[in-house]
Amino acid sequence: MALLLCLGMTVALARGCLHCHYNFSEKFSFYRHHVNLKSWWVGDIPVSGALLTDWSQDTMKELHLAIPAEITQEKLEQVARIVYQKMDQLYQGKMYFPGYFPSELRAIFREQVHLIQNAIIESRIDCQRHCGIFQYQTISCNNCTDSHVVCFGYNCESSEQWEAAVQGLLSYISDWHKQDTNMRPCTAASSGPGTYRTTPAFLVSPNFTCLEPQHLANLTLEKASECLTQH
Repeated sequence: MALLLCLGMTVALARGCLHCHYNFSEKFSFYRHHVNLKSWWVGDIPVSGALLTDWSQDTMKELHLAIPAEITQEKLEQVARIVYQKMDQLYQGKMYFPGYFPSELRAIFREQVHLIQNAIIESRIDCQRHCGIFQYQTISCNNCTDSHVVCFGYNCESSEQWEAAVQGLLSYISDWHKQDTNMRPCTAASSGPGTYRTTPAFLVSPNFTCLEPQHLANLTLEKASECLTQH
């Protein structure tokens, strides 16, 4: 298990993980403009067009993640490569029989959702391979801006490493609470025109009440260690 302390910064209004890839607009513009050449049945055209137009928003609706949808650049490239390859192959064919083309689009869409889910979860699980506070760069699928995830890994090889990890976590929490409220990341407030930040997850998690502000003054290293290992 890993204690995930998520910090994100966002500025744009775009939606969808694949939407954040640099080649998305060009690729999906081509797909939408050539959809009328892919089916013998005129009824397939509006259905397929709607699938392509709503691709990004539908992706966000289908992710169903309990953690923020933030993906690393490397994993986004991997997902994009697979999706574009399958889409390009579909568009290389001639006209298809009624119903086939939108059905294939839906299959690619569903596979894309699973790829994105797995990519995001895998990055979070990788946190377990670290000891203490760890940070990695991501892209927010909600708005395609640079973000980062801060997490606490439990993979410590000695009691000394574990003690240092817990002490580092306590220092991190203490520094966060000392920040000026105008500078502190928070879910509801804007820190600038069009810029929003999210609260570290542990501050709103019911599982870690021992880490809440009112307990910090009397929180010892032993108590923090006990709290972490219980969850």
